Amino acid sequence: MQQRLKIGVLCSRVRVEEKWIFASLEKRGIDFDRLDDRLISFDLDDSAQWKQYDAVLERSISYTSGLYALRILNAFGVPTVNTVGVAEACGDKLTTSTLLMKAGLPQPRNVVAFTPESALDALEKLGYPAVVKPVVGSWGRLLAKINDRDAAEAIFEHKATLGSTQHQVFYIQEYIEKPGRDIRVVVIGDRVLTAMYRTSPHWITNTARGGEGQLCPITPEIEDLCSKAAQAVDGGVLAIDLIEHPQRGFLINEVNHTMEFHTLQPLSGVDIAGEIVDYTAAIASKEPVQ
Repeated sequence: MQQRLKIGVLCSRVRVEEKWIFASLEKRGIDFDRLDDRLISFDLDDSAQWKQYDAVLERSISYTSGLYALRILNAFGVPTVNTVGVAEACGDKLTTSTLLMKAGLPQPRNVVAFTPESALDALEKLGYPAVVKPVVGSWGRLLAKINDRDAAEAIFEHKATLGSTQHQVFYIQEYIEKPGRDIRVVVIGDRVLTAMYRTSPHWITNTARGGEGQLCPITPEIEDLCSKAAQAVDGGVLAIDLIEHPQRGFLINEVNHTMEFHTLQPLSGVDIAGEIVDYTAAIASKEPVQ
């Protein structure tokens, strides 16, 4: 008889997505523990307590907590969704961009510098307007659309003064006149599951910033592009954000490894939480995943 699986779900506060995931685990009769990343600790000389899990699903709100927990769990030999390599690839926008570049996939033009002076010079060559992003961040926070040199000097001075390691990397992206929307696509394993337009009168279209969701048909072009983007970061449970460029067509803007789906699941009718659980169970069972 096959041994019953046991899954750990690493999370912070329990959002609606985690509630759906817990319900899906219960529905499938899978034993699981909620692992609160604010309460757990790791003894690097004692991996035994973590070997009880056939896999751990990482859903931390904190990128740092999730990343280092995955690093330890993978070192212990515990399978995780996603792996630490995928978290590293997707959690840092510059790393994502370099992997997409290496794979020859279309993305907005990006320039990178490491001082305010060199960043200003790079921006002047790129042209205004442009968007400055933190290399690590989510929910559309700390993005700035820069329309002229005065604004650039102010933003770059602020970043330099903030002083953190991440703010010393000036990641600058061309501004694209989107048609009032972008596209969020969910990919799990080799399957492109569903997609939605995120529409907003504001240039930032994240639903966390007030963007509204509308169902987006998955065309062969979207499916092919998102499959290749997922492969470029080594696959798993991912959300891929596309921008529609008026001349260049679809561009890959970001790849997310711990996406929220509270808007897309009811909108699409696709049981995303159940699909995530099934994928995690396949990883835990060491079965081929689709």
